[in-house]
Amino acid sequence: MNLLEVVGLQLAYGQSQVLFGLDLLIAEGEVVTLLGRNGMGKSSTVRAVCGLSPAPRGILGGSIRFAGEDIARCSPDRIGRAGIALVPEGRQIFPNLSVRENLVAFAANRRGVVESWTLERVFALFPRLAERQQNMGNQLSGGEQQMLAIGRALMTNPRLLILDEATEGLAPLVREEIWQCLARLREAGQTILVIDKYVERLIALADRHTLIERGQVVWHGTSAELDADHGIWHRYLGV
Repeated sequence: MNLLEVVGLQLAYGQSQVLFGLDLLIAEGEVVTLLGRNGMGKSSTVRAVCGLSPAPRGILGGSIRFAGEDIARCSPDRIGRAGIALVPEGRQIFPNLSVRENLVAFAANRRGVVESWTLERVFALFPRLAERQQNMGNQLSGGEQQMLAIGRALMTNPRLLILDEATEGLAPLVREEIWQCLARLREAGQTILVIDKYVERLIALADRHTLIERGQVVWHGTSAELDADHGIWHRYLGV
């Protein structure tokens, strides 16, 4: 069963259309990537799914369904309560709250998950956050802020976790920590949508991949299929 179904999505910023009939399907428990060069519509797709599409035109056509419900024109808070959590590009943590406060502020278990995400579980996933739980958000390194952004999203106990450029600008060792974290989340059955540029790591992590160019899907397939055809990488990803 598909948890997220984006079908024929058309999106505009003012007078400029940026998505042209985009399709994206994610089944429960799957890890899926959305790939493409910068400016091709990846973040626009995520913003539409999360209810952050711009006025006045926004969504021109198509449908977005989550767990069978039409969410195309729902507010961001309604979509968040439905079970979608975004780790945004740029992290956007609260600089004047402590690590613990950033996490507790988003704690929710609306679906009554038995093994829910708690402070203890987040600190076990990211021991560095446990060590710095009294530090303010603006006292953390970029890598620590990214860990906090992921932990904050997990505290909502989401059905779908979306990560937009989760490893952008991070040191190699910190990137590796993030990849290991995502692998553990996958093993635990978390449904994930990832936008990132490290194709080799995404092939190892994800089940399927959707490539877009100029707001349209140009290829989709499995990790094995993407790994077997590096010509696709050069054609659409500039690798």
